Amino acid sequence: MLIIAGHVEVAPDIRDRVVATLADLVRRGRDAPGCLGLAITADSVDPARIDIYERWDSAEALDGWRAVAHAPDIGDVIVADHTRLYDAAGERSPF
Repeated sequence: MLIIAGHVEVAPDIRDRVVATLADLVRRGRDAPGCLGLAITADSVDPARIDIYERWDSAEALDGWRAVAHAPDIGDVIVADHTRLYDAAGERSPF
């Protein structure tokens, strides 16, 4: 399993527009084969932060999605990128 998690920073006055621009990408990605979870959301505390979360059952599934995703062009608006890809070997309830 692969997990992509973190956040990007953009100017606060465009954050909500960027998130809205990516909504169709999120909808389509959730329907992609091997997608176990996908969210690109406005942070509830920081007006410049966009939180990113993806979970894929395999690298092949992620690569397959990236080949057909056709992400919209949001321009050069990302000020900082704190997103990373993690390999996960197992899972269990956190509670």
